Amino acid sequence: SLQNDSVVAGGGAIEMELSKFLRDYSRTIPGKQQLLIGAYAKALEIIPRQLCDNAGFDATNILNKLRAKHAQVRPG
Repeated sequence: SLQNDSVVAGGGAIEMELSKFLRDYSRTIPGKQQLLIGAYAKALEIIPRQLCDNAGFDATNILNKLRAKHAQVRPG
């Protein structure tokens, strides 16, 4: 069983942040371009998902936690 499912910065963090940025950006533009950018954002999440799978983690649970962390407002 899984002993520690905490989320740490590292493998996949950059891809998750880029995915968030692209998803947010895609919501500001109309038409097919919105769909293309959204698809690219989703594709970037394959990398952290594969890392989770390779490590034996529940990828859906971890990716949801990563999305939540990346959605938090940062000071600055």
